Amino acid sequence: MATTAEDLSRSRGISYQQLISEDPVPPPTALTLENPYHSDLTSVPVARYTDPAFHQLEMQKLWARVWQMACREEEIPNVGDYILYEIGHFSIIVVRTKEGIRAHHNVCRHRGRRLKDFNGHTANFICPFHGFSWNLDGSVRGITSDWDFPQINKAEFGLNAVQADTWGGWVFINMDLTAAPLQDFIKDLSEQFDYWKPEARYIEAHVGKVMKCNWKAAQEAFMEAFHVITTHPQLLAGIGDENSQYDAWGNLSRAITPNATPSPHIKWDPTEQDMLEAVSMRDLDAPEMPDLPEGVTARAAMAAMMREGMQALMGDDAVLSDAELSDSIYYTQFPNFHPWGGTNRIVYRFRPWKNRHDRCLMECYYLSPFQGERPAPAPMHFLGEDEPWTDAPELGMLAKVFTQDTFNLPQVQAGMESAQFEEVVFANYQETKLRHFHDLLTQWVERD
Repeated sequence: MATTAEDLSRSRGISYQQLISEDPVPPPTALTLENPYHSDLTSVPVARYTDPAFHQLEMQKLWARVWQMACREEEIPNVGDYILYEIGHFSIIVVRTKEGIRAHHNVCRHRGRRLKDFNGHTANFICPFHGFSWNLDGSVRGITSDWDFPQINKAEFGLNAVQADTWGGWVFINMDLTAAPLQDFIKDLSEQFDYWKPEARYIEAHVGKVMKCNWKAAQEAFMEAFHVITTHPQLLAGIGDENSQYDAWGNLSRAITPNATPSPHIKWDPTEQDMLEAVSMRDLDAPEMPDLPEGVTARAAMAAMMREGMQALMGDDAVLSDAELSDSIYYTQFPNFHPWGGTNRIVYRFRPWKNRHDRCLMECYYLSPFQGERPAPAPMHFLGEDEPWTDAPELGMLAKVFTQDTFNLPQVQAGMESAQFEEVVFANYQETKLRHFHDLLTQWVERD
């Protein structure tokens, strides 16, 4: 079989454009700045993961200013339904009003008590401390003993507003009221997902687990296939890990990992049946796969099985390629939103937990198609830091895969906390998404 330019580019760890360029590719140039958190894309300061001061810098420069996914529209379907989105020390109320979805800081303007402690439904927001109250749109409803507060101008005493907008059935918020519109920020993501229509799906499962590591360390473990060789060795006969394609542009990055094809790392030739069994995770006690008929490839069989199931949910008009059905197509919308493309149901979100630099909340959604009336969204199944992913059976075999990833991540954090060096290094090609992420993060934290 002929080797294409794309094949060579992946095997050499450089981009396709670099491969076909007539000019030699210069080595990366290291940048030296006084800023101890600066990234030059070939390496990242360990302090970005271990220094509480950098965490606070992120809270100020990134999370307080960037568009971020808060929830699904279906989680607040009725006027008065609200959900709390919390990240670090920030708590945001996202609420459905008659005029649409609004968001406010979850803080009483009187003495600072949180207005709500749990998700729910309400007619208005009443502070449990002294009874000050606000309407769903954030305007003042009542001031307790208002005669005693002559200094309060009710027209200016509304809840602190937060921008809220929607895309693909998701609700995004931005605490910076001067930030550009959401559509400007996610235009590339929107174009990529136009055909897949995430708004036509529902939350079949939602599991969140506290991880003993920085949020960046956690999400980076799911941004490349480079880790498969040692973290998920059971997959190697059926995953083209090192043959993955990586792309990055704007606020978006993408990886495409081919499945039902062998890893270039293995030194033996798996049969088509071997490949099918591997990609179905038979070694993790998944159900046995049917024997392949003569002449049928693992890739064709996998796509056919997926197509039958997905068209039953999406309708016969859905035109689904083998790649959309079989391959892992995983995006990262800066800073922390990770939807998978094609027919895959996975969506990840990672965020700091309890304002700690060394803990994060990792969430996995199964966003599934449906026919007829939209099913009710699954509530989040919360797992503490010492509860295993396998306590969430709704994740199926993915829970066992997450267990393998979870084994590494606390050790990554512990290692970096004790590291006697200043930087961790990134691969030139296979960690493209990580490099792109840190390039964007650098731009955000170094802004005035």
